[in-house]
Amino acid sequence: MASIPSPSRWGIQANAGGRPVVFGTFSINSVTGNRVMGSINFRGSEIPIHGTWDEGAKQLKMDSPYASYSGHLSILDDASIKVRHYILNGTLLMKPPSIQAGEHGTWIATTNTRLTGTPIPSQELPPVGAFLTTVLLNGGLEP
Repeated sequence: MASIPSPSRWGIQANAGGRPVVFGTFSINSVTGNRVMGSINFRGSEIPIHGTWDEGAKQLKMDSPYASYSGHLSILDDASIKVRHYILNGTLLMKPPSIQAGEHGTWIATTNTRLTGTPIPSQELPPVGAFLTTVLLNGGLEP
């Protein structure tokens, strides 16, 4: 069974309170037991995150000093190009000291690894944001 990759670097996009989408990078430095440590970078500064990972539910909950995030992991394998796509997406709540404190939003983050072994069958199509974050992660957009 595939799990959340660690360490890993993800492309991320988020919006809150109807504001435009913000692009950046999300790093998972370690997953120890169910504890997750890493960082998010939306505007050139690494912001630490910490949270929990529920392997059975494929659920990630994490906090930064400015927002709380909750998301679900999906895995899509593309056997034709031997790539495993990891997609985390969910909701967020901005918190003080953010100027958007109290506003809700959504986020999506993606990363890819080389597919080894048997592909995981899936009938799902990735959300549109998955393509944008993959481009970001590969240097196609400026964070």
